Amino acid sequence: MDNLISLVNKIQRACTALGDHGEASALPTLWDSLPAIAVVGGQSSGKSSVLESVVGKDFLPRGSGIVTRRPLVLQLHKIEEGGREYAEFLHLPRKRFTDFAAVRKEIQDETDRETGRTKQISSVPIHLSIYSPNVVNLTLIDLPGLTKVAVEGQPDSIVQDIENMVRSYIEKPNCIILAITPANQDLATSDAIKISREVDPTGERTFGVLTKIDLMDKGTDAVDMLEGRAYRLKYPWVGVVNRSQADINKNVDMIAARRREREYFSNTPEYKHLAHRMGSEHLAKMLSKQLEAVIKSKIPAIQSLISKTIAELEAELSRLGKPIAADEGGKLYSIMEICRSFDQIFKEHLDGVRPGGDRIYNVFDNQLPAALKRLQFDKQLSMENIRKRITEADGYQPHLIAPEQGYRHLIESSLITIRGPAEAAVDAVHSLLKDLVHKAISETLDLKQYPGLRVEVGNAAIDSLEKTREESKKAALQLVDMECGYLTVDFFRKIPQDVDKGGNPTHSIFDRYNDSYLRRIGTNVLSYVNMVCASLRHSIPKSIVYCQVREAKRGLLDHFFTELGKFEPKRLSSLLNEDPAIMERRSALAKRLELYRSAQAEIDAVAWSK
Repeated sequence: MDNLISLVNKIQRACTALGDHGEASALPTLWDSLPAIAVVGGQSSGKSSVLESVVGKDFLPRGSGIVTRRPLVLQLHKIEEGGREYAEFLHLPRKRFTDFAAVRKEIQDETDRETGRTKQISSVPIHLSIYSPNVVNLTLIDLPGLTKVAVEGQPDSIVQDIENMVRSYIEKPNCIILAITPANQDLATSDAIKISREVDPTGERTFGVLTKIDLMDKGTDAVDMLEGRAYRLKYPWVGVVNRSQADINKNVDMIAARRREREYFSNTPEYKHLAHRMGSEHLAKMLSKQLEAVIKSKIPAIQSLISKTIAELEAELSRLGKPIAADEGGKLYSIMEICRSFDQIFKEHLDGVRPGGDRIYNVFDNQLPAALKRLQFDKQLSMENIRKRITEADGYQPHLIAPEQGYRHLIESSLITIRGPAEAAVDAVHSLLKDLVHKAISETLDLKQYPGLRVEVGNAAIDSLEKTREESKKAALQLVDMECGYLTVDFFRKIPQDVDKGGNPTHSIFDRYNDSYLRRIGTNVLSYVNMVCASLRHSIPKSIVYCQVREAKRGLLDHFFTELGKFEPKRLSSLLNEDPAIMERRSALAKRLELYRSAQAEIDAVAWSK
């Protein structure tokens, strides 16, 4: 089922090439859920040589100390016999490498671009795909070699940093661990076995590989290790014989190296009985078979994650909106539709479908009454001010029965202070309507797509609100002025009757300005003013709703629609100039979606064919 591994490789390429690997959301979960093989070992354990033997090409950087300083995600793709071998890097998507010495140089150069020409490491992976008729379909991740001490030029934390990086890959339950251990070292000190045992204590997903078998001391052999007596794993150990440094210096090719490796195991008495499961060729086939088995068992989970990812991509594309029409009529229609969407959302806020409209009622039910209560009528109705107003109103001839002009002056000077709370209520509702406009703009997805239109719609809506505010303020103040301009006579006709019931309505000319009389006037005026406040508490909100809220609902963008028809084609187009970042994002998402849908179709076909 090579097509199964090829399919997973395709999904992994989609994740990495399109930037999904490492992003928030379900996308990295998909990457993490795809089975892969991580190559783990200490520095100079022969990891690079094993990988080159599996690939059949000399392509990895070499040297002393830490050579692999970034993870290398290596995808092998088997092509038809006779096809030309080549390699491609993710960071150079349209460049094919047929010279594998150039591949080695590019790995080194790309490592240096990320880490500088130092001995630092980086967790940012390099992605390399190799296409060859001489490989099996496989994904391998070459990780920096584990070390016990930092050398000159490295931070003290590098030992732990490398271990943490290795763990981040091999802790994943779908990761197959390829533990590389030199046969000429004590297995108990193997870095690869130690860390593999910690994350996979039962050895269920660990494959042990012994390197440098041919370099063991005379009289010793690796049979106990290869037969699992020294350390048992679920899968048999595989021994490999890599090229020597002399072979590398002489440019001995991999085909000859593989032949020598087969001959070594076939002709060495200690290993002859194990020769059928030794060598890099057997290792590659075994890993490919195991990878296929793991992938096959994970098909339902992979299908589920692909479906989830497709749903996420479709949802985000929907949020970003469709590309705009090219013709002028189509653009005008699109603008009108977007504006209607905004207007509908704004109305929904006012009508309670969305939150926010209740804050306007709070102005009427709490803010305005509280402001009316805070009015300091006691200043207007102090004994001193009442006496002053009454005497000034009487002029040279004192009033005969009741100081009517004095009453009017006192009432008018008190009522005029209600203008402040009335104006404040209008301004408060205006501020809330502006907030709802901004909320509606932020919630109109299509407006996010077009910054120019977003600004125009926002400005037009605020301009409209400013006009309704002025009309509303004028109407609210007129209500107050009407109360000042015409007093309710019936209220005062009841006053003598109230007095007749228990008071003394008549006063001599001499006690007309005494405190008791003036206090009675103040009480009457305050009662009247309170009656007017109670009335305005209900009429001012009605005026505000009629002049501001109702008008905002009826025609917030009417003037903008009228002007829109007069726009020049160039200005009309400028309203739909999309944010370049959104255009780029939509394009990337569309490519991802296409790849994931293709992968979904293929994996569904594989699932049905099982």
